[in-house]
Amino acid sequence: MHLTWLDSNSWLIEIGKQRILLDPWLVGSLTFNNSDWFFKGSRTQERSIPENIDLILLSQGLEDHAHPPTLKQLDHNIKVVGSPNAAKVVKQLGYTQITVLAPGESFTLNQQVEIKAFPGSPIGPTVLENGYLVKELESGLTLYYEPHGYHSPQLQQVAPVDVVITPIVDLGLPLIGSIIKGTKSALAVAKVLQPQIMLPTAAGGDLVFEGFLNKFLIATGNVAEFRALLENNNLGTQVIEPTPGRRFELQLEKRELAKL
Repeated sequence: MHLTWLDSNSWLIEIGKQRILLDPWLVGSLTFNNSDWFFKGSRTQERSIPENIDLILLSQGLEDHAHPPTLKQLDHNIKVVGSPNAAKVVKQLGYTQITVLAPGESFTLNQQVEIKAFPGSPIGPTVLENGYLVKELESGLTLYYEPHGYHSPQLQQVAPVDVVITPIVDLGLPLIGSIIKGTKSALAVAKVLQPQIMLPTAAGGDLVFEGFLNKFLIATGNVAEFRALLENNNLGTQVIEPTPGRRFELQLEKRELAKL
């Protein structure tokens, strides 16, 4: 399994001889509803759009996961798997092969990789976006991804999982509380899934943020503190801080197969 972190929540996952582009924001700036006065993310270094993509995997329909400028540039014939909200975005952009996954549903990519949706981040009082379990069918190696730190109790059914990509830094607003659940949530999922490797997402990378909202965001926690938490809880999970844009291979041991 090879991974390339492309900043924020954007990843290239190479698994089962398939290249999966996850929540890509690769070009232009990031805003919500075109309101750059409210929030704007900019790149200090451009990221090339990866070639030979087999699947675009989208966890949410919000712009930081289904980024319209990036999706406009990608080949619209690439297969897309996404939450119902994400599927609406790519459908409006003219993508031709879209699979909608609700929590509990699965998709098999070219008979090599199985993707199962789990309940993820809440959007409003009634809508849940997706987390995903990605499984290489030949080896049984698994990867779980949820970008806001909302981990379903249903994950107990698939433990252990080999790789977890999730926030380990909390991001919140005064009076409102957490927008992204990091440290405690990441520790809880580590206890349940017993991953060999964890990788942080959602924070860091070659990015600059500005705007009204950014003035009030509070980030707490870091990788060193999280490593100490794992050790204090007798968890042997390795935490890797990836270098943005650099492809790397995960050294994993085969364990009992997780069930999907």
